[in-house]
Amino acid sequence: MKAILVMMLTITTILVGCTTFDNSTSEREQILDELDPTRNTPEPTDDELSSKLGYVRYTKDQLDNEMENGEQQLTIDRNEMADMITKIILRNDGFEEVATLVTDKEVLIAYQRNEELSAEEAADVSEKTAASIMPSFFNIHVSDNETLMQDIQSLHRSTSENRNYDNTIHAIIKEMEKTSKENRNIKDAVE
Repeated sequence: MKAILVMMLTITTILVGCTTFDNSTSEREQILDELDPTRNTPEPTDDELSSKLGYVRYTKDQLDNEMENGEQQLTIDRNEMADMITKIILRNDGFEEVATLVTDKEVLIAYQRNEELSAEEAADVSEKTAASIMPSFFNIHVSDNETLMQDIQSLHRSTSENRNYDNTIHAIIKEMEKTSKENRNIKDAVE
């Protein structure tokens, strides 16, 4: 009887051990879900919704009253801005992959380009795209250093309230400036 009990406990332990979930896969799926820019985008119910013009009209008093009552807070959806910048850049020929991070002060864009697109043209397209979307007080940094895409991705869970990422941001910017300077030196040498 004891042998059967020990054998049943052993089998139960083995079965329980084998049914443990692979958390690394689950975590990867969660990260991929968080990186999906369309995860919070509601599906339009009407095709006309996306073709409608945007219009609002306020008086100064209405805006002041809303601000005093805490009803209206001016915000920028950084994820939406990063999504828009990335998609617009990718619509240009020559770009294979683009990673964009928007903080409260900076826009960091790293991309992979093909040989059809020169380094200068790629940098110009990326900078102008971000500048056309973001308010002018944002500093825009671009690079074709593909390894920086992973560095940018590592910050996707950060918040502007927790400034623990400042050193990482500054290191990425420094590397982007170094890459940009190298590209300019190559261009000057060719000319």
